[in-house]
Amino acid sequence: MFLEINLEKRFADFHCQFNFAVEHDQCGVFGPSGSGKSSLMYMLAGLMRPDRGTIKLNDTFLFDSDKKINLPPEKRKIGVVFQHAHLFPHMNVNKNLFYGLNRTPAPKRNINPKKLISILQIEHLLQRSVTKLSGGERQRVALGRAILACPELILLDEPLTGLDTKLKYQIIPDLRKVFAKFSIPMLFTSHDLQEMRMLTEEVLVIRHGTIETKMPTEMLAKAGFVTGDQGYINLLDLDDPEDLGDMIRYTWGRSSLMLVKTDKPRAGRFTLNSRDILLFKKHPEATSARNMMPCVIRNTYQTDWLVGVEMECEGNSLIAEVVPQSVKELDIKPGNEIIAIFKASTFRRLY
Repeated sequence: MFLEINLEKRFADFHCQFNFAVEHDQCGVFGPSGSGKSSLMYMLAGLMRPDRGTIKLNDTFLFDSDKKINLPPEKRKIGVVFQHAHLFPHMNVNKNLFYGLNRTPAPKRNINPKKLISILQIEHLLQRSVTKLSGGERQRVALGRAILACPELILLDEPLTGLDTKLKYQIIPDLRKVFAKFSIPMLFTSHDLQEMRMLTEEVLVIRHGTIETKMPTEMLAKAGFVTGDQGYINLLDLDDPEDLGDMIRYTWGRSSLMLVKTDKPRAGRFTLNSRDILLFKKHPEATSARNMMPCVIRNTYQTDWLVGVEMECEGNSLIAEVVPQSVKELDIKPGNEIIAIFKASTFRRLY
């Protein structure tokens, strides 16, 4: 994908001015509410007319104020999924899904409907009225409808906002599978770091109606745009854990991981808040925390008044945040070994 934007739009009390190019297929637009994310998406989709500028997707100009080009939404080859699904209430799920595909010329139909429906896990919903769907089901159907129109780009405008945490992290794996399977470029907006990390590889940081910078997604916290960073613990590929009653235990490389037992005692993907990880220079004699992991320090960086410590632990990355005094006292620098300690109750399941 090649997307080139040079736009300006003035509102009564807000001014948007975007000038950037994107070549990555999994790109995010990250910023707080009111920063201009949705305005950018509406202009790309053709639902809002810019005051001036250009939008170029691959080899086609979608908008050019000088040349009087302004393609209508249905001719832009862009699929859109908003926070609210906007399904057609007079159609069932099956008719909603195939609405775009039926209007796509046969030679350009490059998506296998059966495979897509299977990945989205909505086979059992096809004959159901969309008015009887849950929030997560509606978002899955909206995504399927957008993809079956065989677009050159999908815009996801905060599609997970409003869903509860459990439901959100049930949907994200399906989104990842869809975009990996069908190789569809996407532009995903959110103000949630976890969503960005799990769905994008590059991110445009937007503030006050303009793109402030572009960077790899994993650099967001390090660059100071978010605080309270979270490290991933990926247990998806491990054997089922050992049931210890109130806790479960995973074999994780040369170490063991202890987690508080939940209603889903199985492998998954979890996060640890960076401020829940304690660092020790030497292995302590005793502690109430169940997890003590030897790590190697890879990097340090400043985050507000704290110092982020990026560590490699059993082939995975953990991030802790400590006060500057601890950096000197513990001799925290790249290459040195450190002991990371965290409670079994600090894990948060994503899915």
